[in-house]
Formats: sequence, structure tokens, C-alpha cells
Amino acid sequence: MLVPSDGVSTGSGKLVAALEQFYSEQVAKRRMVVNKRVEEVVQVAHDLMKHVEAQEPRCLSTLTQAAGRWEGLHILSPHEYQVTIYLNQMGEFNLVDDGTVPGSAVLKLSDGRKRSMSLWVEFITASGYLSSRKMRARFQTLVAQAVEKSQYRDQLRMVGGTSEVRVRIRDTYTLDLTLAFKCYGIWPRSAAHWPELSLPWPGVELAAEVKMSGFTLVSRDCSHLAREKDKDKQDAAITAEGDTWVMVFMEAEDRLLTQGCRKKCLSILKTLRDRHLDLPGNPVSSYVLKTLVLYECEKHPHEWEWDTLSLGDRINGILLQLISCLLCRRCPHYFLPQVDLFRGTPRQSLMQGASQTWRLTRDLLTRTEYLQQC
Repeated sequence: MLVPSDGVSTGSGKLVAALEQFYSEQVAKRRMVVNKRVEEVVQVAHDLMKHVEAQEPRCLSTLTQAAGRWEGLHILSPHEYQVTIYLNQMGEFNLVDDGTVPGSAVLKLSDGRKRSMSLWVEFITASGYLSSRKMRARFQTLVAQAVEKSQYRDQLRMVGGTSEVRVRIRDTYTLDLTLAFKCYGIWPRSAAHWPELSLPWPGVELAAEVKMSGFTLVSRDCSHLAREKDKDKQDAAITAEGDTWVMVFMEAEDRLLTQGCRKKCLSILKTLRDRHLDLPGNPVSSYVLKTLVLYECEKHPHEWEWDTLSLGDRINGILLQLISCLLCRRCPHYFLPQVDLFRGTPRQSLMQGASQTWRLTRDLLTRTEYLQQC
């Protein structure tokens, strides 16, 4: 499914120069907008969590600043921000990653531990599983109450029609509040195949460092994965998946993109996405682009292939790969290839995304001045 590494090469110094100018002007402008909104997002999140903590001491705000960055804050797009609330006391549960629900795992009460002795007793099912769905429902209720008490209440409203905890700020952008457990120093069985020994990138040392950073279990609605034809089976599948925790590898992915112009490449792609590929159904998310950058790293493992002079080739290759994935209607998760990032996305949205991406790629290759018009 992946586009061959010897695909079309721009070989154009003009494109590289245009991309550098685009990065210094348009990407910088996007960063300024995002940074300004981050300040407001952090203020709102702190205010909401203050009221949540008063009602539920087990949910403590973990949004802290370190080295100029907010730990737990993730920028999904200039219009959507996610704050992760890390919970403690996971030690009384065993991580069960058996692949039953792709991309997810369950937390089961350790053998010999009584349900009544757990810190999360009311969220544990009869089978001894810590229910992601139940905890998210409780947290959503607490945040809704916090919105009513917030000093910013005239600017905030809860987003309805979803089990996710989402707050709309001034009807301009969205804050997602997500409960999570951080799994330090362990690597899930579902991703045990990574890295493939036959591939030179990322190398033994970096791979070991990435694995030690661990992963995160987040409470997220994944009921769209249940697609059984039989309604009773589908209802049962949705119930089971509601108790699972989705595996997220954001820190691991960021570590892999620290060298060369990989981050610059992703920043340019995100800015192009915001301007040209922000389509109904969100077929081209920032996370899809990040995933394709990681695959491009495997296809081009040498550091000289990620210097500034190669930036045009890498952008071109990733856009061509994106078109291929959209047309095939499948984009495998980098660490968990059994998970399709396009699952649940309407076919029409994917086809529209492929058409728009091809138009963008064509213009970048044939008219370098096009970037100045973006």
C-alpha cells in the first residue's frame, strides 16, 4: 500500500527556497495564533479543574509548565486543544493487552485485590475491569458543573451529542479534557513488533529510548469500532469497548521526530493542512500527517535525507503517500498497524481529501509561487 521510496523527486532548489520562506512566514504566523490561544486554553483548563478537584479529589490537575512547554497540553489543530489529566493509583490493576479491541487495552483488578478496596471502586465492573466509559461519564458531569461555576462561564459551553468531555470556548475553538494513565518504562504487546529489525531506522539506541518513554492509556470513545451486523452482538461489542482504554504514543512519536528537519517538515504539512485540507469529516488530521512523516522516516532512514535541501522531496513524498492512503481508504497507525486511522471516516470525505491533496501536490510541483499565495 505504501508508495515506493523511489517515487517522484522534485529536485528543485526553487521549491526548497519557497518552503523555507513559507516556514518563516506562514508557519510562524500559525504558531503565533496557536500560542495566543494556548494561554487562554490553559487559563480555562485550570479554572475548570479547580472546581472539579473540589468535587472529586481523585481528579487532580496535572497541567504544569516545564521548559516553556505545558505538560499534558496537546495541540490537535488551531481550533482544537487537548488537556490530558493523568490519574494515579494504577498499580492495583493489571494491564491486559490481548488485541481483543485493536489499539486498546483493559485494566483488570489485580488477583487477590478486593473491588471494595480500590480507590476507583464505583468504576469497576462486576468482572473486575476499570471502566473507561463510566469514569468518562462521571468526569463529564463534573466538568459540566464546573462550566456553570467558572468565571469564564459566559464564554464556555459543553459540546453535546458525544461522551467525550469537550468545552467550546467563545464558539471559536474546542478544549478536550481527557482522563489518562501514564505507563512509564513498559511497552505494549500489540506494538512488540516495532521496530522491524530489517529496517535501519530508527536504530537500536533510539528505539530503546522510545520504548522506555512508554505510552499512555486514555479514556476515549471508540464505539465506532464496533461494526457487527447482528444488533445484539454490536451492542455487546460497544459495551465491551466502552470499558477499554485507548493506547496513545504521543511522547514516543515526538522523540522519533527530534532530529534533522523532521519537525519542520511536519509543521509545514500542518500549516498546509489547515489552509487546504481542513475538510468536512476531517479525513486529513494532523495526526494522520504525523503518522505519514514517521513512515517517510523508515523509507528515508539516513540523516542527510532529512536536511533542508531534501525538504521538498520529503514533503512531496508524504503528500503522495497521503493520496495513496486516502484512495485505499486505509492509513495504518505507526506503532499499531492493525488500527486504521480512517476507520469511521465517510468514504466521500476520503475521496474529497484525495482530490484536494492531489490538487495541492500538483500546484506545489508545478508552481513554486503557489506557496506565496497560500
